Amino acid sequence: MLFFRWLIPVLFVVAGVLFAAFMFTGNPRYKRLGMRVLVGSLLAAFGFFAVLIAINLSQ
Repeated sequence: MLFFRWLIPVLFVVAGVLFAAFMFTGNPRYKRLGMRVLVGSLLAAFGFFAVLIAINLSQ
């Protein structure tokens, strides 16, 4: 559980750094990679919160 609490914010920071790299360099590769990291971190966050809700509802 603690792993996911740290993983999700770190992935958001990585996506922000990749978007900043795209802004400074103009290389579209950074934008594509940033979008993939952002979508992956959003899916991980939604999954994490779905598990938390399921645990709370089952109790």
